[in-house]
Amino acid sequence: MKDRYIRNENMLSHEENQSLRKRKVAVVGCGGLGGHIIEMLARLGIGQLTLIDGDVFEPSNLNRQLLSLPGNIGKPKTEAAAGRVSEVNPDITVTVHQVFVTKANARELLQGHDVICDALDNISSRRVVEQAAEELNIPMVFAAIAGWYAQVGTIMPGSRLLDKIYPPDTEKGAETKLGNPSFTPALAASLQVAECLKLLVSKEGILKNKLLMVDLLEHEYQVIEI
Repeated sequence: MKDRYIRNENMLSHEENQSLRKRKVAVVGCGGLGGHIIEMLARLGIGQLTLIDGDVFEPSNLNRQLLSLPGNIGKPKTEAAAGRVSEVNPDITVTVHQVFVTKANARELLQGHDVICDALDNISSRRVVEQAAEELNIPMVFAAIAGWYAQVGTIMPGSRLLDKIYPPDTEKGAETKLGNPSFTPALAASLQVAECLKLLVSKEGILKNKLLMVDLLEHEYQVIEI
């Protein structure tokens, strides 16, 4: 479609815009964060998307997950994600892995990508992705959400951001205590996609060795040096 990406060229050069068609991004997790990330990456025109998630939709997902509908309860999240991408932008090549990321499969699933977007809901799996990303020399864009609050950062290989912000034995973040509404995942995902885009077109200002803390209740936004 001739004019599909023309509105992007007020913020990207023509060359940057075209370069996205040659880029490959992995999204690990197709739920609250992942659904929004996938939607935005598809509309940006990222050439290849790899969608990874072993989960199925549950009724509790309906309050916040973009891809969750009453009719697909019990169905794989990756299936809905791939279908949505084909509707939004059929020019994109989509690879689906209906599996959970583990130490045994992480490198194989993630190799060959330009950026990895973390959309997971547990810290142990997030650490697995961080380790694989480091070994593969791939930047990873991280986010965590809970209630009114969000954290976003870009993890460059070797920076080990997760070790600096989570105690070694931490499994779950604050989401289980503070809940998760519809708007916090959407905001955090938008920030992740912005970071991902900056990495893909080599823009300055990424959250390298930094953590963006967002408080939507008080509208406080703080960048912390890590």
